[in-house]
Amino acid sequence: MGQLRELSRLLLYAVLLAGGLIFLYPFLWMVAATFKPEVEIPSLGLVPHNWTLASYRMVLERTPIGRSFFNSLFVALTITVSVLVFGSMIGYALSRLRFRGGELIFGVVLFTMMVPFQLTLIPTYVLMVKFRWVDTYLALIVPGMVSAFGIFLFRQFFRSIPQDLIDAARIDGCGELTILFRIVWPLARPAMVTVGILTFMASWNEVLWPLIVIREPKLMTMPQVVALFAVSGRSEALLGPKLAAATLLAVPILLAYVFFQRYFIESMARAGLKG
Repeated sequence: MGQLRELSRLLLYAVLLAGGLIFLYPFLWMVAATFKPEVEIPSLGLVPHNWTLASYRMVLERTPIGRSFFNSLFVALTITVSVLVFGSMIGYALSRLRFRGGELIFGVVLFTMMVPFQLTLIPTYVLMVKFRWVDTYLALIVPGMVSAFGIFLFRQFFRSIPQDLIDAARIDGCGELTILFRIVWPLARPAMVTVGILTFMASWNEVLWPLIVIREPKLMTMPQVVALFAVSGRSEALLGPKLAAATLLAVPILLAYVFFQRYFIESMARAGLKG
């Protein structure tokens, strides 16, 4: 019986390993292809026969990749901090404060999660024009400062925190904001990391909205620059430089997830414990 159990475990690990390799292979191939000459890229091997940095040199020479990296980082971090602060405040109010219309507000938040972004694209752009925010950082940041998913996840996670702890803080004279930022936030680190990663990823990878509201090259985000580089002819229809630009775009997201994946998984597992 013990040998059968051990064999089943080894078989499970083998299947998981095979699945992991299948999942990782396209990304590994993409990274390896950026170091290959153009004639070697169609091969399925991962190790280049002739190493070269020509693809990266072309990207660096023909695109403002450094400036666009700063723009994307600034916009993504600003939106992430805003979503964490405002989303946690709204989530705390909906989970711990009793007021008329609270459930209705939560229902509206859930409803907005089901509305496709494309439906609000034109009205939001009209607002940006009215406010004269086109070709400014405000057009990139303000529409994403509050996230319905962030509110939902914070609300669900905060409901798992014991009410006695919050009541004790209130008895000690703490205000609601003090309770949120000094007591609830440290306990909600997995939820904070999860919302932060998802928000950062969404902001970093956004292409359509920057293409609509940004025309100044110095304000373009990295996904916008990569997309224009791939379709505008600057890459000379070469696959290597396109893959190199895509790799530079993907690396920050992968690093963020690798460092915070434990909190991400923990929060996603706990978010649905309480309704």
